[in-house]
Parts: sequence; structure tokens; C-alpha cells
Amino acid sequence: MTWVAAVARLRERRETGVLVTVATVRGHAPRKAGAKLVVGREEAWGSIGGGNIEAVAIDRARELIAARGAEPELMDFALNDKVSGPHGVQCCGGAVTVLLEPLPVVPAVAVFGVGHVGMELARILARHEVDLHLIDTRPEMVSAERLSVLSDAVAQVHAHHVPLLPEEVLAELAPGTHVLIMTHDHAEDAALCDAALRTPGLGSIGLIGSAAKWARFRKRLADEGGHDDITIDRIKTPIGLPDITGKEPATIAVSVAASLLLAFQAERG
Repeated sequence: MTWVAAVARLRERRETGVLVTVATVRGHAPRKAGAKLVVGREEAWGSIGGGNIEAVAIDRARELIAARGAEPELMDFALNDKVSGPHGVQCCGGAVTVLLEPLPVVPAVAVFGVGHVGMELARILARHEVDLHLIDTRPEMVSAERLSVLSDAVAQVHAHHVPLLPEEVLAELAPGTHVLIMTHDHAEDAALCDAALRTPGLGSIGLIGSAAKWARFRKRLADEGGHDDITIDRIKTPIGLPDITGKEPATIAVSVAASLLLAFQAERG
């Protein structure tokens, strides 16, 4: 498997990893500059030359995988018979510098309702390294033509047309996914709030709407849903940054995106 395919596999599995690259070579070495190795928690793909260099790099890569907020770093290796490493001696005669780049799991966001605000939010989030799920019961809202504006997205965009029960998508989301509920139908919003509170492992849950709407929802979640106050308080409403008070869809979207970026930053440490 190529290193590109290995990185894609980790991304698809939502697993952390480290990309290891031979950055510089002086003298003789097992591989030329640019050789790459991808290290996961249990697997590794590719090679930077085997021997002590590769074994030590894998050991350090797995330490970075286990660490919170790990940053890229360089490792230097001298390849001569006077230098022994934890995994033996390499006597090629040269020196090698290796770059280790952590590959974190990217944040995931699910936007239920791709109307005016949802679409503006999607346009912003699509410019970031996220897994972005766009869910709507209306086929025209998630049509290929409408979402064509996201064709150059940095994000991986997943469109879901769910005609009847959009809350079923919640069970398919990766652990830690941030959920935003902003559909065109208050009954749909209420059902999604209840289902989100019953779905284990989600990240934040946000609901768009007025204080009056939330008062009705809160009573219903307690009386009909049987949720206690602590559970109900998992839902954040209003969404976005409190100091941004504009009502225009693009303004709300910027506010919500900024709030999410702060949450991503906190998760990375």
C-alpha cells in the first residue's frame, strides 16, 4: 500500500497515526530523502529503510499517537558502528534526519437541516479539515447541483437525504461528532433533540431557535422524553458566539463556525 493510501485508510477509519519521512540524508543511508512510512496504533505501511532507524521511529511515532496535542518533530540518526540504538547498529556510514508528523483524527460535524443557515455553515466548514455530514429530508437541499459549490472542499462532505427519520443518521456518526440541529420543521428538531440525547458518544449538541422554542422543547424533553436536567443541558441553545447577535444566515453561520473552531481547538489540547 502506498503511503497516500495508508493515510487515506487511517482517515476513513478515523484513527490517529504518524507520517514518518526521511527529511535529509548525508552520506550512505538505506533510503533516499523523501522515503515515507505511515504508522498506526497497531499497523505500519511503507519503509524508511528498516533496522534501528525504522524501529526507533515507529516506537516514537506510537508515543506521539498516545500523546495529546503532539507536534511534528525531527529525529537524527548516525549510521556507524560506534553508535548503537535500542534496536541494534546500522553501519551504512551516513547520517539521516527523520520528520515525524502526527495525523490526528479530524473533527466531525453533522448539520441536520441544510437550509439558508445550514448551507452558509457548510460553505464555511467545507474550507476546513473536517468530516462534514449534511442531512435533510428534502431532496433538493442536498442535491448534487446545490452542493456543487462545495466541490473544491477541503472537508470530506457526506450528503444524506433521509425522507422520513433523519434521527436514524445519529447512530451512523463517529464518536465525538458535533451535532447541529437546524431543520425547517420544529417537530423534526424536537425528535432530533430527543434522539441525540439518547445517542451515546456524540460531541456537542446545538439547537438553533428562540428562547420560547427552547422552553417548549425543554419541557417536552423532560415530561415526554424522561430526560433529567443534566442530560437536557447537553443541548446548547442559542448556538454560536453570544457576542455576535446578527440574524442574517451568513452571520449566524460565521458565529456557529467560530464556536466549533474553538471546540476543535480545545479537543486538540
